[in-house]
Amino acid sequence: DSLLQENKMLGRSLLRSLNSCVRRAGLSSLSALDPVQEALLAEPCILVDSKDKVVGTASKRDCHVMEAGTSPLHRAFSLFIFNEKNELLLQQRSDTKITFPSLWTNTCCSHPLATLEESEEGEALGVRRAAQRRVEIELGVNNSVAPVEDILYLTRILYSAPSNGEWGEHELDYILFLRSGETPVLTPSVEEVQAVEWVARGDMQEFLRDLEHRGVGITPWFRLISQKLLPFWWENLARIEEMQDHQTIHKF
Repeated sequence: DSLLQENKMLGRSLLRSLNSCVRRAGLSSLSALDPVQEALLAEPCILVDSKDKVVGTASKRDCHVMEAGTSPLHRAFSLFIFNEKNELLLQQRSDTKITFPSLWTNTCCSHPLATLEESEEGEALGVRRAAQRRVEIELGVNNSVAPVEDILYLTRILYSAPSNGEWGEHELDYILFLRSGETPVLTPSVEEVQAVEWVARGDMQEFLRDLEHRGVGITPWFRLISQKLLPFWWENLARIEEMQDHQTIHKF
């Protein structure tokens, strides 16, 4: 009995130590750590200034830990995939995501890595490669359905948003569109995505109102884009190439 009690005390001591380490790392509790998401925190992201000039690199963890109300500005992308009926693919983020878990958002949101392949800046080639990589990981969209050459770099936005007291976003976000001639076969990763929905343009506002009625939120970047920019782009999807603006960085 005394040995069992000693083991229990040791276990509680270890748990307190681990939770202390977690808090110092910017996590709220040990239960917040999903093994897959924790591994992704080591990925190298690209630090930029407000004009999108590269100024260094930092881990995904360091890019998303809030200090003094902000976090390092880094390069990101938001991909919007439309099917042959011009419906937009939305996803609900997994409960285990570090930032903005369980919220609905556009098709795929992530970061180009600080690698030679995904740092290539001409025609935003590195960012578009990152989008192809991540949409396969998150949603199982085959590379042949999302070829890099068909992913359109539309424009950029700059925004910041806290997720909670410890984590947040501060991103220079490339807006990417992909118009597919079919409805892609999806095999979402449960570590990344918990639900998907194809939404028609005429149904978007009702879809968002229903989410609000059910107390389900949307990500801050998707809210900004869906309110300020998406309606015009979607209405003119047939000539979306004409809407490209690589000079402006929309600041919110």
